[in-house]
Amino acid sequence: MYENWPANLMVVASAVTAVALCVLLHYEGLLLTSRGLQRIGGQQRVKVLYCIFSLLILHLIEIWVFGVTIWLLLRWPEFGHIVSSGSVQPGALGLLDSVYVSTVTYTTVGFGDVVPVGPIRFMAGMESLTGFVMFGWTASFIYLEMERFWRGR
Repeated sequence: MYENWPANLMVVASAVTAVALCVLLHYEGLLLTSRGLQRIGGQQRVKVLYCIFSLLILHLIEIWVFGVTIWLLLRWPEFGHIVSSGSVQPGALGLLDSVYVSTVTYTTVGFGDVVPVGPIRFMAGMESLTGFVMFGWTASFIYLEMERFWRGR
């Protein structure tokens, strides 16, 4: 399974690229959200809704980055496959199935109905770690913004 070093290196490179892209997207997304909150007037409810929906969309974009990366890697059998309890053919996942795999991985829910096998497991581990860090980053951002809102009252 792990004797194919070129496949392993390709998965590692893809994971590092996806993580870097998500970190950059998250930074820029938080920056845009912060600037957008400053432009919105004194309407506290609108600010809170804008903040939460912006950050949800940001996380969805990051999930799609990993989902598309997984989908592309699974086009080649040497990168591994996903065993799915609902799939007759392991690894024969469509784009939305790959995004589902990404969603349960990024959110660290891991329902157990999909399991990565082979080098693609590294991608799953890196995505879980990235999702965990991004949620922490988002939580601290929301806390700081809410503190500003509450102080303004």
